[in-house]
Amino acid sequence: MKKTFSLSGARDAFPVTRRHLLFGCVGIVAGSLALPSLAVIPVHRVQVYKNASCGCCGAWAAHMKSAGFDVSVTEVDDTTAVRKRFGMPDRFGSCNTATIDGYVLEGHVPAAEVKRLLAAKPNAIGLAVPSMPPGSPGMEGSRKDPYQVLLIDRAGKDSVFARFAQ
Repeated sequence: MKKTFSLSGARDAFPVTRRHLLFGCVGIVAGSLALPSLAVIPVHRVQVYKNASCGCCGAWAAHMKSAGFDVSVTEVDDTTAVRKRFGMPDRFGSCNTATIDGYVLEGHVPAAEVKRLLAAKPNAIGLAVPSMPPGSPGMEGSRKDPYQVLLIDRAGKDSVFARFAQ
């Protein structure tokens, strides 16, 4: 004898068999396993401020975009004024300044280090790669100099966040 169940309790309702319940539960479980792949992954927006004539800054912006960041570029006449507005001391200056999630990025900071910064969430102004070291993102070529990524704290003091020996 086949047992049927009624979802509404009414006799004329669609009969629900154990098989219906079993396959319905399997469908719910299978659907819930797919949810993480459908979850919204937060995209971090990088706002880049650069001089119009600077090609390496455009290459750095492309590096950040290829690493999964949402990148917006604003061309400015004076990156020094931008750096000052966001609190990055001039001694860490480079050719571009960017902001992301309340942090300042100065120069050619590798995307992997930006991701590490966002994961760690230190109480800091941000990261800086002073000057324009050959071999850093956006400055790729045959020459690769060693360089450091500096963490700049709220007092303007730096510490080494990462080293690249090249």
